[in-house]
Amino acid sequence: MASFPTHTPDTAPEAARATLAGIKAGWGFVPNLHAKLAEAPVALDAYNGLFDAFGKTSLTPAEQQVAYLTVSAIHECEYCVSGHSVLAAGAGLDAATIEALREGTTLPDAKLEALRAYVAAMVNLRGRVPPGVLETFLAAGYASRQALELLVAIAAKTISNYANHLTGTPLDAFMAKTAWVAPSRRRKAAA
Repeated sequence: MASFPTHTPDTAPEAARATLAGIKAGWGFVPNLHAKLAEAPVALDAYNGLFDAFGKTSLTPAEQQVAYLTVSAIHECEYCVSGHSVLAAGAGLDAATIEALREGTTLPDAKLEALRAYVAAMVNLRGRVPPGVLETFLAAGYASRQALELLVAIAAKTISNYANHLTGTPLDAFMAKTAWVAPSRRRKAAA
């Protein structure tokens, strides 16, 4: 299997160094995802730009985390589900909601469930969302603008989820208590 380096602002390709330095300044450290993406500066910049852009949408921080966790759980990204579980708690989501998102089950809050179901349909059906799912999303109080804004989260998480699968990104220390094992790996372990 190919090996992907875990870069620092000093070891990264020149085109990624400033971005990694900015990430380190903002987070206080360089998350392993970013350290892996730095091998391809354009991939790092694409992910970082999408992540930043989604933060500027009309969705609340909690709603943003619902979207991120939904996509990451569907893609079975252990790194992102673990990390966004911490970020979701910081955004105000309760433990029951976070657990439901991790397991892909119905959320206790009807509005957030409409959001989760819409994002899940977008990912699972490759954007061909049945009218009833979109209508439920809109009837829950969301706008058509937000239906499109969620594409940014899906794009960002597709980059990070797939990169983590490809590079075998190890969890960061802050994720230790929220480590998650993908359902397909649980089934293999049980067999």
